[in-house]
Amino acid sequence: MLIRILEPEVMDTVAEAVDYNSMDHSTVNRLFVDDFLAAIGSIPSTESLQIFDAGTGTALIPLELVSRKVPVMITASDLAEQMLIVAAENVTAAACEESIRLVQSDCKQLPDASVTYDAVISNSIIHHIPEPRLVLAELWRILKPGGLLFVRDLMRPTDLTTLDWLVETYAGAANPHQKQMFRDSLHAALTVAEVSEMMRDVGIPDDSIRASSDRHWTMSVRKSALNS
Repeated sequence: MLIRILEPEVMDTVAEAVDYNSMDHSTVNRLFVDDFLAAIGSIPSTESLQIFDAGTGTALIPLELVSRKVPVMITASDLAEQMLIVAAENVTAAACEESIRLVQSDCKQLPDASVTYDAVISNSIIHHIPEPRLVLAELWRILKPGGLLFVRDLMRPTDLTTLDWLVETYAGAANPHQKQMFRDSLHAALTVAEVSEMMRDVGIPDDSIRASSDRHWTMSVRKSALNS
């Protein structure tokens, strides 16, 4: 088993923001939104679903979600200022300012009140955090009873051969910096077993996580009144 090697928690250089934004995330983002909408079920058209997106990066997933014409109001949070600068450009270009609110905040210690959101989503933030229990606890705290926590992240491969194969398969056409970012992220990712243990520690039912692709795990769980 590969040992986890941490990467920088905050991707906050201009180069990182631009290279991340220019990578082709479209297929992964569409699948994330497809799976989230399938998990959340029907949304009443008379009210907006209040959603928190943790580690939004350049807001590509919120933009994909808004493009589906579902009634949502998304608070899109990231700690990296440069990511949010590019995110603001993306949101403005898509004329989605009324549906997506960008905020700079640390998901290990959020300013949001408890039980605020109908759904909390996150794609690929967990592997950036040295101690992900803190983030999981915060995301669970701000979720309303009955709300959905939907988290997807990279899954650390078992060996370097598999890691090399994943990089060439999914980032083979990227530039050297983009490929290195993907490699570092895979090496910093957690296994299903590691995340499951953290979920138990913070009171999230751990039967809701599974390997969902050759490089991802997905957590999809409703918060009941008993574990709120």
